[in-house]
This record gives sequence, structure tokens and C-alpha cells, in this order.
Amino acid sequence: MAIHRSLLVVISALLALVVGTCEAVKLTTEHLLYEDATATAEQWARNLAENVRDLGQIAGGEEPSSRSLSYFTWAQRLGFVFRYVIYNREGYSQLVADQDTISLVNISKYSADAAAAGREQRPIVAVRSGGTAGLPSFFAEAFVPVIVDGRLVATVVAYVDQTAQRDRITKTFLTAAIALCLLTGLAFGIPAAAWYRRTKEKERADAEIRFLALHDGMTRLFNRAHLKNELAAALNRVTALGRQLAVHYIDLDHFKSINDSLGHNGGDAMIRLTAERIRAVVRSDDIVARIGGDEFAIVQPAIADVAEAEGLARRLVEAISRPFNIDGSEVMATASVGIAVAPRDGTETDRMLKSADLALYKAKADGRGCCRFFTSEMDDELRVRLEIETLVRAAMANDGFDLHFQPQVSMPDGRLTGFEALLRLDDHDGNPIPPAVFVPVAEEMGLIGAIGAWVLRHACVVAAQWPAHLTVAVNLSPAQFQLGCIYDAVTAVLAESGLAPRRLELEITETLLLRDTDAIITELTRIKRLGVAIVMDDFGTGYSSLGYLWRFPFDKIKIDQSFMHSLKSSDESVRTIVKAIIGLGHSLNMRVTVEGVERADQFDFVRDVACDQVQGFYFGRPLAAADLPGRLLADVERASTRPAMAGDGKLRVVK
Repeated sequence: MAIHRSLLVVISALLALVVGTCEAVKLTTEHLLYEDATATAEQWARNLAENVRDLGQIAGGEEPSSRSLSYFTWAQRLGFVFRYVIYNREGYSQLVADQDTISLVNISKYSADAAAAGREQRPIVAVRSGGTAGLPSFFAEAFVPVIVDGRLVATVVAYVDQTAQRDRITKTFLTAAIALCLLTGLAFGIPAAAWYRRTKEKERADAEIRFLALHDGMTRLFNRAHLKNELAAALNRVTALGRQLAVHYIDLDHFKSINDSLGHNGGDAMIRLTAERIRAVVRSDDIVARIGGDEFAIVQPAIADVAEAEGLARRLVEAISRPFNIDGSEVMATASVGIAVAPRDGTETDRMLKSADLALYKAKADGRGCCRFFTSEMDDELRVRLEIETLVRAAMANDGFDLHFQPQVSMPDGRLTGFEALLRLDDHDGNPIPPAVFVPVAEEMGLIGAIGAWVLRHACVVAAQWPAHLTVAVNLSPAQFQLGCIYDAVTAVLAESGLAPRRLELEITETLLLRDTDAIITELTRIKRLGVAIVMDDFGTGYSSLGYLWRFPFDKIKIDQSFMHSLKSSDESVRTIVKAIIGLGHSLNMRVTVEGVERADQFDFVRDVACDQVQGFYFGRPLAAADLPGRLLADVERASTRPAMAGDGKLRVVK
């Protein structure tokens, strides 16, 4: 509104300028014509006084002489003036000369202007427009007193045709006025246009700021703050009307890996496409928001029953599971959905959002790509999770983590070759928390990179105290590569601990290579040149494990323990796959370790398939560093028969 008022002011000013310029042209033209007519009449009067010697007699009513008539005739032909009248000193007409005749008047006419001009002895000029036949369209009527020897002889009225002069002056001034208006218009218009553009841009920017205060910039959906306001209003209506409401939390599964593989631009495109699919599924009165990186929320303000909410959740899962086309590539994704229903699961905004979030967490824990409703048991799970977060933070701050070491045994001689370092964390009562419980929490907290660096350093320091032939295996997480140059970190740890590079094995999973494969392989190659062994862990569980074997010369591959867990005497498929992997590894000059050996039949199998190493509870549970005395290590080294696990979980040597 303000910009429209300002625009009207500018336009009014320009119009005033044009009108004022036109008026100035008119006044200036009239003034110039007046001056021109006066000068012309005075010049003619001087000529008349010089050439008409009997002017005084003519003014007295006598006939002009032949010489004077000749002058009058010459003046008419010249077109100096188109008509003139000679008045006597009293202002009465005596002779009239026009285009056709020159004659004395029969009846004198009195002219006040002629009398005044003679009395005041100054010209009196009037500019007139022709209104009758025989007169030009624009002329000047000039009453000029003729003074001879200081005495008034007569008053001459000259009628000067100024049509051409007026047109010439008007054209000149109009051209100048138009140029002036254009220049002034430009002088005003360019800044005004710039001001208008800046004002419009500011209005758009202000509107965008107001929009972004309530919406997500990337997807144009509501943001979390506006969602909470809308949800609060919807909950008030539900409470008043006695109806039900559903809140859905939607999260893309494994989006971080997808984002790393696509790049940030591809990840952003996927977020926008996901938002479009959500819009296509919901109703017009449903409230849709983006509340985080790859998290969305929907409020169904009125549902008949929980089945209606479940139906929307399933449609969402199905819609997002369809392939995405991003930059010409087909990308697959799944989504997990958590659902909370009011008033059953809460009647306050924060409670409903928390309930939907807990239900989402449950959907992810149950395998992802599904939907789950909130239940009261999830509050207990949240409490446990918060306790674990507290324990993880405390362990980071107070060196509360511990390392246990699981034996790795060579085959077929059963000789101890080294240990794998495994991270451990105890609760407040000293009871161990399974790594499968606290490691995912640490990952979500963004601490796994720092924890991994601690594991690497601590494991190398401990292993440096072992006999020189024993190795230590440490798992590297993708987060450690994100923290910085892992090559520098490994070099620094080896120098600090004094551990020989050949005694360190770094285990990675396929997940790491899914990120920036070329850069990761370059970094691993630098580490391998130090003499450190690079191991592919959990082989056989990924999508492209085989594809990476020819791209990087791994020193060892570890067959995932899931194969041993699935090993049954009646099922030859697992046996066949394990044998094939071992054969593939040996053909590529890679050693092969089988994980998860816990039973005698599993040991018998791996002993017969010519693997290089085995690892599992059958050879001993992971032990703290303090429980690995040098004497036991020496005894195991000299053992000629395979080790076995005693009932108390301690290593024993079978003689």
C-alpha cells in the first residue's frame, strides 16, 4: 500500500512537471512574440518617419504625396506588415492601408490605445488570434508613436503577421520542453525505477522473511514452530469436540548414507521430492511440516479411528518407497513412520510430538520401512535411552570406556595370533551394556568418531606391551574419516604407542566405502604403505562387497558371524558360500578369518575349509587387558593343540 502511494506521488510530480513546462513554453512564447512585434512595429515606424515626409500632414487629414504612396505600396508588397493605420495626435484614424487599398478614412474612429501610445510616447502591443476572414491566425497589433524632432507627429498601428514566427518559436520551445521533460523524466525515472525495484525487492524479502518464520525454506512446508502452533489449536478443537487427532512422524531410512552417496545437492533434491510425495498423499486440511533434516510431520486434525491414521501412514510408506529419479539416476529409499493419537496418547503439544517421535524410534528399531503406534512402554524405552546417553557422555568426559580383547587363532595349528579390540561400557551398577545398545546411541549423538579415536589409541598402547608376534585389530568407523585425516591419526598413534605398524590391523565395513569411495581408498592406500593391514569386516552382508575386492588390495577379509549362526548340518548352502568366499580370498592373495565360531561343529567345519584364522567364543570370550597376563600368552603360543573355552569362560590350553 505504501509503495502505491509513493508511486502516485512520483507520477503526480512528473505530471506537474509536464504541465508546468507547457505553461512555461506558452508564457515564454507570448513574451517573445510581444518583443518581436514591438521591435517590428518600432522599426516600421522609424522607416515610416524617415521615408514619409508628409506624415504629419497625412495625420492631419491630407492626401499622401506620390512619394509616400510609393512607399506605402512598396511596404505592402514587401509584406513587412499586412495592415497599418495612421492616427493623429488625438487618437483618431486618418489613413488605412491593407492588402488591397491605401486610402484616407471617410469617418475617423477613435482609438484609446492610439491616444494612450501617443500621450505616453511608448508602444502599446497586443498579441491576437485571427477570428475573421482576411486576418492571419496569429498576429500582433502594435500602437507606435512617431516622434520627429521631439514632437509627436502621429501614432501608427502596425498589424504584424506572427503566425510563422509563433509556429517557429513554439516548435523550438516545444522541442526544448520535450527534451527537458525527457531529461527530467530520466533524472526522476531512473532513481524512481531503482527505488521502485528496491522497494519491491524489499517487500518480497520481507514477505519471504515472514514466510520463512513459519515455513521451511527448502520444501516450503510448515516448520517445527508453526507446526506446534497449529497442533496446539487442533488439540484444543479435538478436546472441545470430543474427537480424535493423529500426529505422524516420518523419517527417511539411512538418509545419511544416501546423502553421502548423492552429495548435498542430490540429498536436497530427494528431500524436496519426498515433500512433494507427502503433499500428494495427505488431505487438504492435513498439516504438513518439515521438522528436521530428513524428518517430516503430519497432523490429521480429525480422524474417525486409528485405522484412518494407519491407512495414511501405510500410504506414506508406499509412496516414498517408489524409486526417486535424481539427476537421471534411480534412487531407492524407504521411510519409517511413528504415530500418536490424541487424546489417547496425550492432549498437549509437546507430549504428542514426543509420543510420535518415540513411535518413530520403535519403527526404526523394528526394521525400518514400516509404521508403529505409540504405546506406554515406549516411555520406559526413552528413559533407558536417556540413561545410556548420560552414561556415554560421562564415559567420554571421565575416561569411562573400557576395552576387551577377543582372541584370534590361526588355523589349523590353533596358535594365538592376536586380539580384536572391543569397546565396553558399564551402567551405574557395573553391569555391562551390550555394544549393540550403546554404540547406535553414540552414533546418533555424534560421538562415535571421538570414541573411535580413543579406541585406536588405547588399543595400540595396550598391544605394545604384548609379545611382538601378536597383532591387534581395531574397527574404524566412517565418523573417524569425517573428523579429519585418518592417516595422520594412525601415524601419531603408532609413534606415541611404539607399536610396530605390522602389528596393527584396521577393520572397515562396506558402509565406509559407500561414501566417497575414491577418497577413502586413497586414504587407506596411504595407511597400507605404512605396513598396517587393512581388513574388510562383515564380508558377505553388504550389497557390493565383491565389487570392492578388486578396487583395493585388502590384506584380509572377515566372513561375517551370521554365516556361522546359520550353519546347520542339513543345510549345504551356507557351507558352500563360506567355502567360495575362502577360495575367492585366497585367489586374491588375501587371508580369510571366520567370525562367530562358538560350537564344536562350527570349529570342525572351519578347520576343514582351510581358512586362515577363526574367532569366537569357542576360543575364549573377550577379556580385559588386565586378564591377559604374559605367562598365559606364552603358554598359548607354545600350545600344540587347539585352545578351548572352559566353563568359567577363561582360556585353557588343551594338552
